[in-house]
Amino acid sequence: MSESTSTVSMAGTAPKKTGRRRLSLPVILLIIAGGLALFSLVRIISGANDLTSVGQVSGALQLAVPIGLAGLGGLWAERAGVINIGLEGMMILGTWFGAWAGYQWGPWTGVLLGVVGGALGGLLHAVMTVTFKVNHIVSGVAITILASGLTRYMSNFTFAETEGGSSKQSPRIDAIERITVPGLSDWLGDLQGKHWFFVSDLAGVLGGLMTNLSLLTVVALLLVPGTWWVLWRTGFGLRLRSCGENPVAAESLGVNVYKYKYIAVIVSGGLAGLGGAFLAIITGIYQEGQTGGRGYIGLAAMIFGNWMPGGMALGAGLFGFTDSLKLRGGAVNVHAMLLLLAILLLIAVVWMLYRKKYVQAAISAVFSALLFTWYALTDELPSQFVDAAPYVATLLVLAVSAQRLRMPKANGRPYFKGQGK
Repeated sequence: MSESTSTVSMAGTAPKKTGRRRLSLPVILLIIAGGLALFSLVRIISGANDLTSVGQVSGALQLAVPIGLAGLGGLWAERAGVINIGLEGMMILGTWFGAWAGYQWGPWTGVLLGVVGGALGGLLHAVMTVTFKVNHIVSGVAITILASGLTRYMSNFTFAETEGGSSKQSPRIDAIERITVPGLSDWLGDLQGKHWFFVSDLAGVLGGLMTNLSLLTVVALLLVPGTWWVLWRTGFGLRLRSCGENPVAAESLGVNVYKYKYIAVIVSGGLAGLGGAFLAIITGIYQEGQTGGRGYIGLAAMIFGNWMPGGMALGAGLFGFTDSLKLRGGAVNVHAMLLLLAILLLIAVVWMLYRKKYVQAAISAVFSALLFTWYALTDELPSQFVDAAPYVATLLVLAVSAQRLRMPKANGRPYFKGQGK
């Protein structure tokens, strides 16, 4: 049976209703507006006026992009049934290859070679897991260790021999063009500076998306809806996702499962490599250890997003925003987030009481009271807590979202060719 026929067959047999109510666009916009209003309230109470400033949002976007690209890479692989713990290693390869090509032939060549470097890591992971049936976790960890050692070794006879470089960093890389919407950007900046309730916060968010924006950031943002369209609106995407749900049934309908797994994992590595190249080129230099665990945080963002591009982007934005708090305002901004968490927990208490979940409501109430007390008795947080804020946010988000997750059914399971015949 041909793959086009199998696509029609699988589309025809797919259930039309999943039992979960989909949020309409007006409801989503209302939720976003409510969240922004809550941020505005916290900003006014705490006096942390930089919480939703243009610079804060712009910085959060820049920090969120490499995390989001890693998460997007993980989504491609896991939708095809391959767990990709090696995202961190593929990002490392992307940073090195991106910097190596970038300082010699320009930043866009660096972007291309960064994607190629990450894709090579993805190819290795596909060979080990798909062809040789190596445990996916073991393979991913091995690739990360290999990438770290390989880039250190290659730096010794490339960067170390170049003026301005060393065994742990590259020479300077030329910057990629940045764009700012003239007129509108300045107007939004002025409006944000007035610190009005909600209006200034909305202006800060919109201004951050229109001010000093790298063209590479634009490309990265477009990859999110692009992934959604490819995986959920094309026959290719349907066949790829069927390999992660039920590869035996997919093969019985004529799908070449090995081919789609290979494609997904190579694309996964390429996206992670693009995230690594973004780090090196945006900062203008490669440094050893530059990824800083962002591959793992990207994997957490993907899980938080329930293996969907939109949810993953939201998770990456959350982690990027938390990370940027310590760069602008530091302890003051993170201290204001205590108040935000306390209010969110209080809202959760009301919701749980409405759902008659009294035990969970009591636990949430206790934690809310502790956070309110902590906020009231302190002016700033210790620097150690500020530095750990992104990782604490990662753990909290995963703990909260763990109850509603649904991974692809065949994710991580070994598959042998011919099982569906």
